[in-house]
Amino acid sequence: MDSFFKLNKSNRKWHLPIVAGVSVGIPMILGWYIDNIEAGKLASLAGLSILYIQSDKLVERMILLMTCCFGIMVSFTIGLFFSFNSFIAPIAFGLLSFGVHYSLHKLQLTRPPGNFFFIMLASTAICTPFHLESIPEKIGYLAIGTILTCGIGLIYSLLTLKKNKEPENLIHHKSGYTNIVESLIFGLVMAISLAVAFSLTIEKPYWIPISCLAVMQGSSSKHIWLRATQRVSGTLIGLGITWLIASGNPTPLIMVMSITLLQIIVEFLVVRNYGVAVVFITILTIFLSESGKQLTQDTNEIFFARMIDIFIGSVIGIIGGWILYHEKIHFYVTLQLKKAKVLIKKTRPT
Repeated sequence: MDSFFKLNKSNRKWHLPIVAGVSVGIPMILGWYIDNIEAGKLASLAGLSILYIQSDKLVERMILLMTCCFGIMVSFTIGLFFSFNSFIAPIAFGLLSFGVHYSLHKLQLTRPPGNFFFIMLASTAICTPFHLESIPEKIGYLAIGTILTCGIGLIYSLLTLKKNKEPENLIHHKSGYTNIVESLIFGLVMAISLAVAFSLTIEKPYWIPISCLAVMQGSSSKHIWLRATQRVSGTLIGLGITWLIASGNPTPLIMVMSITLLQIIVEFLVVRNYGVAVVFITILTIFLSESGKQLTQDTNEIFFARMIDIFIGSVIGIIGGWILYHEKIHFYVTLQLKKAKVLIKKTRPT
């Protein structure tokens, strides 16, 4: 029980959560200023890529940041284009999840946040109503966010890299087969989670795959169970706090300032105690996904729906995590892949 409340030590620099809050907050403030909060929300999603600056060399850091910004835009774009059909969408989402998971392991980018934000944005996009004419506009808003994020990342790096030398990443190398098997399982589970969400015909189905994704970020079967428990309990507390905030009818400016502050709090806590961080993640995600008017008018309905969605997603995540870390399943799939490789070589013309 102590693990639910204990704050673990972290080597993350204290100023990185502040920079993350600024990267998310500036687009939100600009959106509020031009009276287009939804555009600000879209651009702010790109600000999450600031968390991928994991090198102590300026050139490498900026290349990595720009690559991740591009990757986030690609994930979001694929999600938008495949949102036209609820049967094809899970297949496309599963293939994308496989590709992201496999590629990040190949590129040795397995440190948190890992594949989370790429798949999260794809999930959000693929669950939106399909309007072909609005796709360029949405991608454009996200692109503006990536430009702002790269600028903030450059300034932040110039100010801090001279003073603080960050520790080298400890990389755990996996065999090619292990990576393929994990990526296949990951892609399949994410496809199933989205298919389940669509089959339930809920208003915002992306909550289920995102919850599944969050749970499957665990590093072991035991850790996945812990994350699932923390996610459900933290969500309950977070929903209660959000209900109190919503009952006060906050203005759009207060919502924008709250999102910025919440992002800072989340990034400070998430590496120290996931259960406590989920409380603030819940508030943050609801503020980002719901319009202010809808939040204050349909508060009870929104909270009940979110709780059900997160519970279903967490259950799928637990099952997916069990499969992901089951040694016998890994052995069997690896054996089949090796047999297929040998068969292809035999049938290949010389």
